[in-house]
Amino acid sequence: MGDAGTRCAHFVVKRSGQTGSSFFWGSIDARVTIHVNTGVPLCVPLPYSVMAEQLPPQHGDPLLVKLNHGSLPNGKVASKDGLHARGQWASKAEFLLAVAGQIIGLGNVWRFPYLCYKNGGGVFFIPYLLFLVLCGVPLFLLETSLGQYTSLGGVSAWRTICPLFGGLGYASQVMILHGCVYYIVILAWAVFYLCYSFQAVLPWSHCNNTWNTEACVLFDRYNQTTNGCGVPANATSPVVEFWEREVLRLSSSLDELGPVSWKLALCLAAVWFVCYFCVWKGVKSTGKVVYLTATFPYVMLFVLLVRGATLPGATQGIIYYLMPYPARLADPQVWMDAGTQIFFSYGIGLGSLTALGSYNKYNNDCYRDSFLLCLLNSATSFLAGFAIFSVLGFMAEEQGVAIGDVAQSGPGLAFIAYPRAVSMMPFPQLWAVCFFLMIIMLGLDTQFVSLEALMTSVTDLYPHLIRRGQRRELLLLLVCVVCFLMGLVMVTPGGLYVFQIYDHFSCSGASLLLLSIFQSIAIGWVYGAERFNGNIKDMTGHSPLPFFKLCWKYLTPAVCTATFVFSLVSWSPLSLGRGLVAPAWATAMGWLLAFSSVSLLPVWAVYALASTPGTLPQRFQRLCSPAKGPSLALPYSTALPLTEKPKEQNADFIQGRTT
Repeated sequence: MGDAGTRCAHFVVKRSGQTGSSFFWGSIDARVTIHVNTGVPLCVPLPYSVMAEQLPPQHGDPLLVKLNHGSLPNGKVASKDGLHARGQWASKAEFLLAVAGQIIGLGNVWRFPYLCYKNGGGVFFIPYLLFLVLCGVPLFLLETSLGQYTSLGGVSAWRTICPLFGGLGYASQVMILHGCVYYIVILAWAVFYLCYSFQAVLPWSHCNNTWNTEACVLFDRYNQTTNGCGVPANATSPVVEFWEREVLRLSSSLDELGPVSWKLALCLAAVWFVCYFCVWKGVKSTGKVVYLTATFPYVMLFVLLVRGATLPGATQGIIYYLMPYPARLADPQVWMDAGTQIFFSYGIGLGSLTALGSYNKYNNDCYRDSFLLCLLNSATSFLAGFAIFSVLGFMAEEQGVAIGDVAQSGPGLAFIAYPRAVSMMPFPQLWAVCFFLMIIMLGLDTQFVSLEALMTSVTDLYPHLIRRGQRRELLLLLVCVVCFLMGLVMVTPGGLYVFQIYDHFSCSGASLLLLSIFQSIAIGWVYGAERFNGNIKDMTGHSPLPFFKLCWKYLTPAVCTATFVFSLVSWSPLSLGRGLVAPAWATAMGWLLAFSSVSLLPVWAVYALASTPGTLPQRFQRLCSPAKGPSLALPYSTALPLTEKPKEQNADFIQGRTT
């Protein structure tokens, strides 16, 4: 054969997908070769070239063309322009563990059990399961499938599949950025406690420390009164004084921030150091670390569950956890708590699921995975309730008080109630180490997987700029350093108040609900529920239940809208504890944090409409249709990421033509 010296510009590809054969046009780096006997021109691929990837058509929709300009299958540096390959999960287990690590976090341990007992015990599962079926699973499947189908992070996926709603991606990444700043502070507190857990006597078990005051009292001893004396009115427990006076060095108000605590700052720096190297090499490093961080908490949870079940009073604690009170269902706040718990614990609306799904193989069964991961998440929350309330039942019996007097939620459970219970057990150091290691691991994988999702979205926006040399590592270092410096304000004496404002506003339930509403509208009405259902069928080989199309179009946006309206109607000023209410300026700053993310929805839509050529109807039509690739890219679109989605089938060349 002889080389004609010209390049093939187009070819037709036949691929036998899960749902049948399909033909489409694409481009390839190849040359025309003339067969010496027949004289027929043949299109021969060059070494390491990769066929242009085109997702299979569904119902005639224009599909996303994603070109791989020379990236290598082994993930090394590309041969032509020096770009690193995007990468993918080395195995299905890495994906499952990474998603499990992201969605199963501290809220499963310290929020769900408290909400369950507070909102009617066993009857709380009725609104919880209702929100799970109508909102949780459909949106979980939507985000995971979107990432797998487009092979893009949160921002680029929405800009590609429904350009008018690209603000969804930007808003979710701003939320992740806010979360990275404040969520990791919890891990710094846990590291602080872990370091003190190795002392011969736990410092929060007695009142002989330098930070203790004269009001410090061991309440368990006072409850067993000998002379009928009561507890002093201003008495505090050693665990509360350790938390407020040694760990936080808490100030009296938000106006008194004070200097940075160098101990907490070191703990915060240590956690950021670990997070950096967990995400250092992208999914190559993240996929390996999750084998430890996603499984170790289950080992510790099982150990604590067994230990709690053997303590006196454990049965009463579990009964208190599950005792049903049907009258509580008449309270709208119970339904609101169930809805917000679903959105918080499933990581919906943050773009993390989309980013993690984008590293899957095209034919991965994301439909089945979504069911398994949702089941695992809810089962973990349910199981954690037994581990927590068995210990709280023991503590209540030891102190001679009602379980409701010792049950707390959030940091109060992790850093006051549980440490106090641990100090009453034999070998308290062992159980303290187990508990705080579990807290650290639960929060650590949520933190670094969110960081990986953020880096994925940024890298997919600017692949030619970031995927060269060590630029991604340097950008990651910059993000970590900036977030660390911003987080230092939360390790000051007034830092707890700043933390509460961040936690209440930056990733609030109202913001997540608003994003979920627009996600459902974008897929159910603009892109098309039937089309998206067909995309999932092509990837997995089977169609989702018709119920999901009904959810994406009607049920999910309706339920989310009702919950969103109720959250606004029932809004009240944030309580900071100690009888303090957030001042007006702090509330204004909080709302500014909330609007910094959700405001990007209309801002992006206006920008997209203004920068797209054509009449207004033509602009809307173009922005409500999937992007067709670089040749038809919108003027504000960046180059799509250079990625190869491995498939089970090989493409066959059946026809070629020359330029």
